[in-house]
Amino acid sequence: MSLPPYNPQPQVNQKYTPKLMVIPAMLKHSGGLLVILLVGTSAVYADPNIAPVASKPALVSKSTLALSVPATELDQTSRAIGVVVTKTFPRGGDVAAGFAARLKVGSYFAIWYILNIIYNILNKKYLNVIPAPLTVGCLQFFVGSLYSILLWMTKLRPAPTLTSQGRRAVNKVGFYHMSGQELSMMSLGAGSVSFTHIVKALEPFFSAVVSAIFYGTWMHPVVYATLVPVVGGVAYACLKERSFSWLAFWTAMGSNLAFALRAVVSKSALDSAGGELGENLTSVNLFGVVTIYAFVQSIPLFLLCEGFSFIDLWEKALTFTTSSELVRGLILSGLLHYLNNEVMYLALSNVHPVTLAVGNTMKRVFIVVASVLVFRNPISVQAAIGSAVGIGGVLLYSLAKQYYEELEKKKKKMEAEVVIAKPDNIWGLLVAFFQKYRI
Repeated sequence: MSLPPYNPQPQVNQKYTPKLMVIPAMLKHSGGLLVILLVGTSAVYADPNIAPVASKPALVSKSTLALSVPATELDQTSRAIGVVVTKTFPRGGDVAAGFAARLKVGSYFAIWYILNIIYNILNKKYLNVIPAPLTVGCLQFFVGSLYSILLWMTKLRPAPTLTSQGRRAVNKVGFYHMSGQELSMMSLGAGSVSFTHIVKALEPFFSAVVSAIFYGTWMHPVVYATLVPVVGGVAYACLKERSFSWLAFWTAMGSNLAFALRAVVSKSALDSAGGELGENLTSVNLFGVVTIYAFVQSIPLFLLCEGFSFIDLWEKALTFTTSSELVRGLILSGLLHYLNNEVMYLALSNVHPVTLAVGNTMKRVFIVVASVLVFRNPISVQAAIGSAVGIGGVLLYSLAKQYYEELEKKKKKMEAEVVIAKPDNIWGLLVAFFQKYRI
């Protein structure tokens, strides 16, 4: 019987203490009533990986952020920002603690799915009323920035500080984050929600190509083989898609490229940032800073492309709805966009990356199905089959990528242990030789 690895750090039952109470938001849509329960999204935890607890916060090094990026192909935001993944298992047969942990993780996934579904539906609803995707995207960045700043000002979350190297690194990440989100908004405005997410399933393909070309990172051939059903499924679905739009297609493809570049550039920028990035840079705080940079960079884009026509578009939108309802909807969409990323970080910090990869794949399925039901945009049988094959390929890619990366880490660890052994006699040398070459 093998013993569990020794962990010098004491296991502490982390108590969930939300600092911000439940935020209810009610949406009237298609004759129904949707109630969002955003529970504790700005909570402060005792886990130092989520929120610092020291009286004097320590500087966060680039290695902490760059090396903690999850290996699986998830929502590209998490790969760009970097999240420290930890998982605590209940010991001593504590069934109650295990059930509570599962309940907490299940709540995170449920809230994450609800936020994503309502965010995409709400986005499409108001983009149909006011066709200004760049302006709406800029407003969403503004709402997310304001949300983070309020948390820092009220001391509900420790305010981060950046060094000059950290500001340069985050500025690059913010640019590609802004580009990917604005292009996604353009795709949602030009096509259906289901079509946009079918094309967005190609994100792993772009990530693999960009990583190989710009970063020299090559993966196992089996991992590349799993991209075949992804590309083939999406292509097959697009051939007979009833809501096909070239503008929606190319902007969704551009969004895939921007998010893939964000992942690569962020790792390179964090690696070259020098010794330190700043203080209090937890995953949620760093995402808040990136959102602020993205908002500032999106202002010139929206003014140049839609600034002169926005007033006319707003007046036309008021013929379909009231000004107060439109403002509330835009603010809520921005809040949902920010909070769904925060909940994703909370889920990632409590589960294995493979579990989150499966959850992220299923998220797209729920979004596509929900959008078809709400907007009544039927998809052909061919599009449904292609979508299923493509999304299934994304899941296979995530699992294969994680498996071979973990296998490579174990192999390097075993080789390092053999080298470090340094046998001092002939017998030890023979044993080390047999272990290294597995004879």
